[in-house]
Amino acid sequence: MLKTLENEAVLMQEAQRLYGLLHAVSKTKADKWTLEDCLVAAPYTLCINRFKQERNAVILAHSYTTPDLVYGVADFRGDSYELALKARESTADVIIFAGVWFMAETAKIINPSKKVFIPAGKAGCTLADSMTAAQVRTLRAKHPGIPALCYINSSAEVKAECDACVTSGNVFDIAQRMPGDELIFVPDMLMAENLEAELKRRGTPKKVISSGGSCCVHDKYRPAQVEQLRAQYPGIRVLAHPECPIEVCRLCDYVGSTKGMVSYVAKSPDHTFGMLTEFGLVNRLEAEHPDKQFVWPFGVCSYMKKNTLINTLEVLVEPRPEQIVEVDATVAEQAKKAIDKMFELAK
Repeated sequence: MLKTLENEAVLMQEAQRLYGLLHAVSKTKADKWTLEDCLVAAPYTLCINRFKQERNAVILAHSYTTPDLVYGVADFRGDSYELALKARESTADVIIFAGVWFMAETAKIINPSKKVFIPAGKAGCTLADSMTAAQVRTLRAKHPGIPALCYINSSAEVKAECDACVTSGNVFDIAQRMPGDELIFVPDMLMAENLEAELKRRGTPKKVISSGGSCCVHDKYRPAQVEQLRAQYPGIRVLAHPECPIEVCRLCDYVGSTKGMVSYVAKSPDHTFGMLTEFGLVNRLEAEHPDKQFVWPFGVCSYMKKNTLINTLEVLVEPRPEQIVEVDATVAEQAKKAIDKMFELAK
């Protein structure tokens, strides 16, 4: 199919388009995307974009996926909240979510009548996998009457047990609006610490009761990385995600969501940024700000990287069962209430 798609001139034109977008982007920590890399990707991006139009499909790509997806075929790129909004607003018949399972699940909950596919199949998330609905029920039984927030990085079953869903971009604002001086927050134990500290800083202190796990990327950062970045790059601005440990966040110039980091870099007059986050966001920033320098110690989400051009094409042509996103109707109905509450409180 790919061999008969286009002639060599069209493939080269597509490769040059991709190269124009990706030449400043790191493919590995040491190497940038080359024209040869783009020539390999070109047959797939051409084919995907053609099939996407024929099937009235929209592709949502999380910033942590690879640049060939983000810039080659995605209609929208962003973080969990941005893409949830795009899924909610979509008029397409088919939604392809290049991300991890809970994200595609959220898109299906918002759009029960649409076909939703995830190229990576049942790609997990250490946060979403760290908490079950039964554990939420047990926690709520121990703390009756306390409002419960769940991070969007959670399963549909967990969302169904909570009062509202939140993302890293709106968690602080929504938590402020919840009644009482205590709240339950699952499943990110590290974000819970940052949440409690931020609410105190804002003058609206609450006791945050938490259970669950942590992000396998952001929980690895330590204060030593911040100190090393500052020693090696005088004047550097260090950015961290609130999924990082609190002792790291306290040392950084900015702590916020993926979208927040993108906005901070765009508005900042500074030139050099230390990025304590996933490699895919570094790729995006390199592409969008080739005049700035991004120093990235480490951190790759292997789950996000399971999305590829090949399996994205596959879901457009003949999806495998594990790429088809379905959610139990009763669970979806309850989970949607928590998601809708997030949209309401985030206005």
